[in-house]
Amino acid sequence: MTSLTPESATPEPARSIPVEEVDVASVRAALRSPRRLRIEVLGGLVVALALIPEAISFSIIAGVDPRVGLFASFTMAVSIAFLGGRPAMISAATGAVALVIAPMMRDHGFQYLVATVILAGILQVVLGLLGVAKLMRFIPRSVMVGFVNSLAILIFLAQLPHLTHVPWAVYPLVAAGIVVMVFLPRFTKAVPAPLVAILTVTVFVALTSLAVPTVGDEGKLPDSLPSLFWPDVPWNLETLRIIAPYALGMALVGLLESLMTAKLVDDVTDTPSRKTREAWGQGVANVITGLFGGMGGCAMIGQTMINVKASGARTRISTFLAGTFLLILVVGLGDLVGDIPMAALVAVMVMVSVGTFDWHSIRPQTLRRMPRSETTVMVATVVVVVITHNLAIGVVVGVVVAMILFARRVAHFTSVKDVAHPDEDTKVYAVTGELFFASSNDLVHQFDYRGDPANIVIDLSESHIWDASTVATLDAITTKYARYGKTVTIAGLNPASAQRHTRLTTTNP
Repeated sequence: MTSLTPESATPEPARSIPVEEVDVASVRAALRSPRRLRIEVLGGLVVALALIPEAISFSIIAGVDPRVGLFASFTMAVSIAFLGGRPAMISAATGAVALVIAPMMRDHGFQYLVATVILAGILQVVLGLLGVAKLMRFIPRSVMVGFVNSLAILIFLAQLPHLTHVPWAVYPLVAAGIVVMVFLPRFTKAVPAPLVAILTVTVFVALTSLAVPTVGDEGKLPDSLPSLFWPDVPWNLETLRIIAPYALGMALVGLLESLMTAKLVDDVTDTPSRKTREAWGQGVANVITGLFGGMGGCAMIGQTMINVKASGARTRISTFLAGTFLLILVVGLGDLVGDIPMAALVAVMVMVSVGTFDWHSIRPQTLRRMPRSETTVMVATVVVVVITHNLAIGVVVGVVVAMILFARRVAHFTSVKDVAHPDEDTKVYAVTGELFFASSNDLVHQFDYRGDPANIVIDLSESHIWDASTVATLDAITTKYARYGKTVTIAGLNPASAQRHTRLTTTNP
């Protein structure tokens, strides 16, 4: 152990904020620490700047006015800062939700869209209270890696429209922004590198009067505050029939993306979160958003990574300020925000995509060491997400593929062996392995019905019955032996297997 010399004791005052080490996500601790508070404030500002073009783009996808997406991002971020279970996570209008509700806007109009958002929020609250967040334990690690990698690819692909058919000056501006974000953290982390990059590129463009695309070119920014809105639709069963399918789709997509993002942030920050609270909190936030005429949303993974990884934010302060700054910027400072070059924001998002991608997962040594089934699940998740541009669909497909491959692998672990002949009229078979629908289907073919003696004992002490399919298979084996006048005794069942077998078998009176 190092001795405590006067020289080694001098840095001790630097540990004047032990509360951050106890609970880094504590708002109270952040308010008492100027350093942490600065990180949260600047992180919220960077996220707000990055939210503007995204919200406008998603509004266009949904077929609504840009103000609908911008106000939705404001209400979602501010609401979830108080309601959510994952500190520092950013919720706002998202592309996944926009894709789900776009047909509703196209076929039935804005009033029905808002009614859909409110109903989706209510469904999310119900699902959250029913414990849907607990289903996250069934998502394999390989699906999570595929989710992260496909997210990084989607973030990068979303920047390509801003890099094609644009003035040549856009490319060096994007490169300059990336250089700032790569090298600035090596000298200081007092100010988030993305914020410095945005300011540097913006000032340079303003001084040189370069004609490049700006935030203002993406859509008109609002000039007034959001107000309460109640959708003018008939509140009857016909309206419910119209909006319910879209509301359910939005609720499921939003919850899945939010819970997956929360799990990702848990891993990045090495801190836990309350997934159940996050689930119903997303629902309440969507109800509030709908009541202000917003398009709804869920957790935004790209902006969350900006907040957590690039800026180092850890508390609800940054989430709240992201929404607050967004409203101030678009309503109060719309003219200045409109002049921000898109190149600066593209540079930020490119770095986010690079930082989000799990490069370790595609290294040759990793691929050689990893089982092929795990790599298959990851690749399937990535391919489906990139093709559909829907993270929720990709995750569902990845989980299904993982289940199939797992069942296939486990099914081969079951064996049947002839282990004993206590007398000339008795034969004992030992069955080992987990018995479920995939492994027990071939079990019926593992016995010599014609050649075996009169008494058969099937020892299951080294196996476990998991489902009705296995019980039905054992019944079929007993029936086939009975055709030859032979009796079967099932022995060695553990208590759970015995209970399941007794309840489900059809061979006992």
